[in-house]
Amino acid sequence: MKLTNLLMILTLGLFFSTAHATETLPEKSEATKNDIKRDANKAVDRVDEATCTGTDAECAKRKIGNRAEEGKDLIKDKSTEIKNKVD
Repeated sequence: MKLTNLLMILTLGLFFSTAHATETLPEKSEATKNDIKRDANKAVDRVDEATCTGTDAECAKRKIGNRAEEGKDLIKDKSTEIKNKVD
């Protein structure tokens, strides 16, 4: 009985481990490129925010705008990555 249960669990585990899709090499390189691009934009935004010479309100507005743009880019890139993994 225990051997039968063990074999069933092993069979199901092997079946489900191969059932998921994987990204192709071009999709992985696209994801890496997007990560590098987002990190570079983030670094540029941080330097821009640190050197802001306007009023506090203008600097805060710029900072909020930068964060919103970074969030939008992240969501767009991650949704594309998830779509590629599912396909």
